[in-house]
This record gives sequence, C-alpha cells and structure tokens, in this order.
Amino acid sequence: MVKTNADTAPALYLGLDVHKEQTTVAIADPGSDGEVRHHGSVATTHVALERVVRRIAKARKVPLDALQVCYEAGGCGMWIARHFEKIGVPCTVIAPSLIPSQSGDKVKTDKKDARKLARLLRAGELTAVRVPDETDEAIRDLCRARVDAHDDLRRARTRVLALLRRLGIHYPGKTHWTGMHWRFLRNLKLEFPAHRVILEEGLLQIEQLLERIERLDTHMELLCESWANKPVVDALMTFRGFKIVAAMMVVSEIGDFVRFTHPRQLMSYLGLTPGEYSTGGKQNQTGITKCGNAHPAAAGLDSHRMRHPLPRAAARQLRHGRATERQAAMDQRDRLARPEPPPRPVQDPAWKAHASQQGEGRRGPRADGLHLGVGTEDPDQHHTMKPSSPSAPTRRTSTHRESHRLP
Repeated sequence: MVKTNADTAPALYLGLDVHKEQTTVAIADPGSDGEVRHHGSVATTHVALERVVRRIAKARKVPLDALQVCYEAGGCGMWIARHFEKIGVPCTVIAPSLIPSQSGDKVKTDKKDARKLARLLRAGELTAVRVPDETDEAIRDLCRARVDAHDDLRRARTRVLALLRRLGIHYPGKTHWTGMHWRFLRNLKLEFPAHRVILEEGLLQIEQLLERIERLDTHMELLCESWANKPVVDALMTFRGFKIVAAMMVVSEIGDFVRFTHPRQLMSYLGLTPGEYSTGGKQNQTGITKCGNAHPAAAGLDSHRMRHPLPRAAARQLRHGRATERQAAMDQRDRLARPEPPPRPVQDPAWKAHASQQGEGRRGPRADGLHLGVGTEDPDQHHTMKPSSPSAPTRRTSTHRESHRLP
C-alpha cells in the first residue's frame, strides 16, 4: 500500500500520465465510491505542472499537502516528484510493471491510464519505487554511461570479427583483442579498398571506446571519494571480485540497503529469485525470474566471473616464498596502492562467505541465488588470510592477485 506524507487522509488523488510533451491529469475523490474523472492535459514542464495542482487545490479549497499525486516511473525521470516535494505536494513514483491490469482490457488511452492511476492510488494497490537524491542519481547515470560504453565496445568488436569471418580470415591465436591479436589486425592486407576502410574505421572506434571507458573509470574513482555512500562501496569491495567500478554500480543502483529487511527482498529486487509455475498436484520451479533491476545483477555476475585462481605453479611459488622479481614488484605496488583495511565487522561477513565456498568446486555452486565469493586480508598480516571464527575452515585458497585483495 502506498503511504502518504500527509498527517491526514488525502482530500484528492491525482493520477498523471506523463509523456515527453503532454501530461494527462485525472482526479479521484476520496472514498471507495468517489468519482474518478478526467481533468485535462498540460505541458510537461515545471511551471505547467505546478500551476495545475495549485488550481485544483484552490478550486477544492484544500491545502497542497492534502493532495496525493502519482505517476509511472519512466523516461521522464524523477524531477517531477522532486519538484512536487519542494512545493509541499506529496508525490509517489509508481513501478509500471507492478500495476494491476486486466488481461481482457485491450483499450489503452492517456485518459484511461490517468484515471486508472488515480483509482488504484486511492485503493492503495500501487507499488512505489525509491526516489534517489540528485547526487545519487547523478552517480547512477555515470555508472550507466560506463555500462553503455562497454556495450558499445562489445558491439564494435563483434562487427570487426564478423567482417573477418565473412572474408574467410582466421586468427591463429587463442584469445582475441590481446597485443598479438592487435598486431595481427594491423598487419592485415585486404584486397579491396572498401574492406580496408571498414577495418580501419572499426579499429579506430574500438580504440576510442577503450579510451572513453578509461576516462569514465577515472571520473568514477574521483567522484567516489566525495560520495556519501563511499563507506558502503568500501565494504562491498571486501567481497572477492569486486573492484571500485563494480561496487559503485551496485551501490548506485540499490541505494539504501537498510530498506531490505531480509536477503530474499534484495534478491527479489535484483530478479534473482526462482520462478514457479505450479497447478494442482504438480510443482514446477523455473529459472530465475529476471524481473528486477538488471544493472546491479549484471555487475555482480561479472565480478563473480572475474575471480580466477592463480595457475598452480605460480601459486606454489608464492606459497613457498619463491616468487619472481616481477611478481614481488607487482605485490609491492599493490601494497603501496592499497587503502587501509576496513574494520573487522566489515571483513567478517566477507570472510564468512569466502569460507562457505571452500568446497564449491567439489559440491558445485549453490542453488539459492547469486553466490559471490569473497577474500579479505588480515589488518595486521597482509599475506595471511585468517578465519573470523574457530569453526571456519583454515585451508587457504590461492586466488587471483587482483581479485582477492582490496583494490
């Protein structure tokens, strides 16, 4: 049920069907048998929306805080809700996918949608979404811009490889987009000038996207220092596989973790809970629903894939103190660049999750949701990983140099 900020029950319920140019307004009178009617359409601007709510309040002789306004979350953003809150009008942003609908209703108009929002708001059958503050929303937009740049990079690489595949050119190496692969692409001699132009433009686009991603990463690291959620980012970075970019993506999308009273609610918000299609005596559980915010879930899965272990030979050398000079120099660089370890209450949950994964390779991954391994270091002994309780396993697992340490 949608809760209002007013001390008393709202005198009027307003449903707004917001679009780029026009916004349709509908009004619902209080009470289950109150009238629901179309009020009109106004321009989607600050001045027009403020004028219409003031006129409605003046015509009904009620204060602004006695109104309750709602509209669907969408491409118009959250500025309407923030503007209404500034002038004292309670406003709720509704989750569009959770609005009750009838399967047999095939007629859709702006007027009908606005009346439906006003009626359901009065009945308390709408689900509100969190409205972040302007700083958190700006950080979230920056993180999503980084995701968009990475998606563009993936598409550009796919187009270049598709061109070579169509021309019957095969790369003899194993891994694409390494230094050797770049030299192979630069040394290609294509027969037709048109193909040479396509290849050169494709490689130039990839280089520009790589530089763009690097710039965005730099800006994210700089802005994180002054962000109010930096302690949450640092705590999330104790989980194995999470660096500052992935941690900022997850925190900017989820926002306040305290609003989830149980881990199941968080998994449901991320769309990582299993679906079910049962009837009669048959019970059938499907895969994860993916009905949620896909951005933090994707960042968490990418971080899960990044936690590769060291090769056995290299791990054996590091374990017995026979690390090469290059490895020792890289470790020294990491120690100098590493921030202060987080407090023990932050490290303990991370180590607990890491210790529960000791037998994952033998038992297989857990089936109750996203399984993120972690690895933290003891604040006093940088190269010794200790369990947080006597019951935790004492066996140490070799992990990737950049994935089990604090960035």
